[in-house]
Parts: sequence; structure tokens; C-alpha cells
Amino acid sequence: MRYGLHVPIKNGYDAAVDYAQRLGCTAIQIFSSNPKTYRVMAMDVPALERFKARRREAGIDPAAIHTSYLINLASEDPKIVAGSKRLLKNDLEVAAVGGIAFVNTHLGSYGSRQRSEGFAQVVAALGETLDSIPPGVWLIMENSAGAGQLCGGTLEELGEFIRALDHPQLGVCLDTAHSWAAGYALDTKEGVDRFIDLAEREIGLGRLKMFHFNDTQIPLGGHRDRHWHIGEGNIGFEGFRALAAHPELREKTAILETPGEEADDARNMQAIRLIFEGAATGA
Repeated sequence: MRYGLHVPIKNGYDAAVDYAQRLGCTAIQIFSSNPKTYRVMAMDVPALERFKARRREAGIDPAAIHTSYLINLASEDPKIVAGSKRLLKNDLEVAAVGGIAFVNTHLGSYGSRQRSEGFAQVVAALGETLDSIPPGVWLIMENSAGAGQLCGGTLEELGEFIRALDHPQLGVCLDTAHSWAAGYALDTKEGVDRFIDLAEREIGLGRLKMFHFNDTQIPLGGHRDRHWHIGEGNIGFEGFRALAAHPELREKTAILETPGEEADDARNMQAIRLIFEGAATGA
């Protein structure tokens, strides 16, 4: 499994690659612009091409873009839906120029409407986006913590989106903290095996492209999105060890979105590195 960090690009793409390389990443995730606004940055084609080349030289591949937190394809407000689709389209275009394999997005919230109505709207919005998706890029739906009317809180619902669209460039990212908060027990090998078996049935492991590896202090089924340091929360070392050792997941990508500054990132990367080394040797 390739693994790495979500890395800020506030100091530029070169600095992001330097940071990832310094901490031993073999994969990387970034925002393409400010994730708390509907505005997008003008595309810097030379910088993106250099980002692609630098990653290739450093052996950091694949890369992912995490879309804006404001995206809500299920909103009852047409302006929000239009803005969400515009953000998605921009990130897909950036990914194509920068040789970035995955554009990872949350789907949003159904709000006060019936879930069936909201589901149909999300399918339509995703379908419109996928109609113009560039070659070589996957649009990845991330699972939610399942609070309230959030979309994609269960593997079954993510599978429904996959089946409704049946597009070859549509995939899934499973966040471990969100999965735990949604009620999936990932703290033992048995729990991880059940989770992966269900993912295979509902989504298909060929569609499961990426994980977000985050521990959490939220109680199981607590439906809150709170990330914590690897091995220091309720999933613990045993849960991540079971994911790292799972034979069906060897070709997948895992991105850490743990809190803190560089010292925390270094500690979390060291923890996940030891977990993978132990899983490989059976120690």
C-alpha cells in the first residue's frame, strides 16, 4: 500500500513535495485552492507540470486533490449545487494537468428533503460531472460520519451511487475515523475483515481506490467527524495493523489527515511506517 499525508500548498507545490519527501511519503494529498471558499485559483500550468515531474522523481505517486469543504451536491439551493459542480470541474481539470490520479470529494447533506429526492439530485450532479471528466482521473466519493442527513454514511449508500452511475472513473475513499463514527468497528482483525467483506459486496474493491487513515477518540457510532493520531485513539494499532496486513488492500493508497504540525505529522508517519513493516513481516 502507498501511503502519505495531506500536505498544504500555501508555500507552493515544490514545498509540498519537499515536505512529503522529508517525511517519507509515497503518496500525497493536497487542496487545489482554499477549501473554505467557492473561489478557485487560476491554474498555474507550469507549476502543476513541475509538481508532476518532482513527484515522479521523488517516487511520490499517486496524488490526490481533496475538494472544497463547501461542496454540497444534495443542497436544495440551486446556487450551491452550481457552485459545487464548478469546484468539482475545476479540481478535475487541475488533476489532469498535474498528473493527479484522484479527486476526492464529500457529497454533502440532504438537509430537510427526503433522502430519495436528494439521492436523485446527487446522481444527476455526479453524472453531469462525469460526462466531462478528463481521462486518467478518478472522481472519488468519500464516506461521511453519518450524522443527520449527510450523504454517503454507509457502504450500502455508496454502493447505490456506484450502481446508479456505473461510470468507469467513479470510485470510493473510506475514511477510518468516519467509518468508526458511522458504526463500523475497525479496532480488531475480525472487525476489519467484516468491513472489507461488506465493501467488496456493496462497492467492489476495484472501486475502492483510497483510504484516509485517521484514528479517532469518538465513541463507536458517535457520528462525529474528529480525527486523531494513529494508534492513539479507539481504532488503535491493532485496527490499522489489520488494514495494513489485509491482502485485498495491498494495491490501495492511504492518506493520513491527522491533526497538528510537522512534528505530529512525523510521529504519525513513523507510527504508520512501523505498522506496515510489522504487517509485512508478521511481527
